[in-house]
Amino acid sequence: MDSPIISRLFRQFFTHKPCEATRLRPLISTARPSSSITTKRYNSSHGKRREGDTAVESRWQQRTDLFPDNRLEEFKRYPTVTADGLKARRERPKRVKMLMRDFIEDSLYNPNYGYFPKQAVIFSMDEPFNFQKLEDESQFYKELGRQYTAVEDKLDEKEFSETRQFWHTPTELFRPYYGEAIARYLITNYKLSFFPYHDLLIYEMGAGNGTLMLNILDYIREVDPEVYARTKFKVIEISSSLATLQSQQLTRSTYAAGHTNKVEIINRSIFDWDMYVPSPCFFLALEVFDNFAHDALRYHPVTKEPLQCNVLIDAQGDFFEFYTHDIDPVASRYLRVREAACSGAYPHPLCPSKLQRVIRSLMPLEGNLTDPEYIPTRLLQFFDILKMYFPNHKLLTSDFHMLPDTIKGVNAPVVQTRYKRRTVPVRTPLVQQGYFDILFPTNFTIMEDIYRAVTGKLTRVLTHEDFLTRWAYVEDTQTRNGENPLLTWYKNASVMTTV
Repeated sequence: MDSPIISRLFRQFFTHKPCEATRLRPLISTARPSSSITTKRYNSSHGKRREGDTAVESRWQQRTDLFPDNRLEEFKRYPTVTADGLKARRERPKRVKMLMRDFIEDSLYNPNYGYFPKQAVIFSMDEPFNFQKLEDESQFYKELGRQYTAVEDKLDEKEFSETRQFWHTPTELFRPYYGEAIARYLITNYKLSFFPYHDLLIYEMGAGNGTLMLNILDYIREVDPEVYARTKFKVIEISSSLATLQSQQLTRSTYAAGHTNKVEIINRSIFDWDMYVPSPCFFLALEVFDNFAHDALRYHPVTKEPLQCNVLIDAQGDFFEFYTHDIDPVASRYLRVREAACSGAYPHPLCPSKLQRVIRSLMPLEGNLTDPEYIPTRLLQFFDILKMYFPNHKLLTSDFHMLPDTIKGVNAPVVQTRYKRRTVPVRTPLVQQGYFDILFPTNFTIMEDIYRAVTGKLTRVLTHEDFLTRWAYVEDTQTRNGENPLLTWYKNASVMTTV
């Protein structure tokens, strides 16, 4: 990638601020966010973890929404595409339109230029932290920074990259103790629910480096050989590069010796799943909901009518938002399920009183539609897959219920990239595909109600700290002054389990 071009892009980005959008057209409305160039992840009180294309648009400039070009004729003329239809493409599409969820899905997961298949590098150390030798959490934070630099320096020796997307997970930071806590949960609930009539069948979606898989299997083999003899572990991994890495972990590591016949790595998207699994199983989905694609809706402030976002990509590869009255069946179903399933109030652009909305819509430079609401339509489809293909599953999921530095809107994401080892947040999800992480918070109150409505199962939601207090040996991660990073980090994360 041409370094001077990247430098020029970021220079322009840092020295200009976008204008706020004025009125959106009521029937088909457009907004023109910044396009081109383009990192991730958050833990609670500290930033959390988480590099395409062959070239960056050298004609990039900061957009203004005050007088957007009328692209209505192009919108009518261009064909509608989906993320599934773009999987075989090696270049980013032009002269097309798609729903916001398809744009996000394509940006993150396209096999040829998506963020995760091509850019993501997960932090991993040769040796885990020895927490008992650390004075306090501050020293842990400093040691983590030192290890981060050392790992990236090693990566640069192999292949230098100014735009490497580098992030960490609790599995890597607190290995093997985090994985052992998950293993204790699995063993206990397996013996309570399924033993001795069924095997311990574990599915993990999005297994990263494969560290959690190894930590779980190592622990079960060590503490309960009888359960280990009946354990089967299946990974569902969308990224070919990560699936290869996970296989290498099994075959190359002496620490993992003996697990090869226990593990099957399935290189496919969970949304392409078509195999019925009648057996009872545990389904692990740790920090994956945050990267599920969302749709964007805006509402008329008086009539409350929703309009759905479509993304137009023109001949130059620039992006434009169009909001139409046609709500597609997936988004429409999500709204119906949420309305029927949710037992309490939830954040919504229409929550202020009607009078307040009308007055606000009449203010100068104020839009004639509400701020966008991002709805987790992919999450609903995932629950459908669990119900249809894994009817006897028990779900264990963990994710972020709150994120700092989100863009404007309800349930809005963090959109960011990484450049020269520096995190760069932006203010729109319409960014050059593959260079940016698009990371959503999960509203566990809504998610729990929808999951229960779709699957018919009962659930329990705990804070990340409460779950680990129950299942981890917390003394393993306690520093000399009594602080415990395993419990104090990821304060903005929650855990939901099927009971």
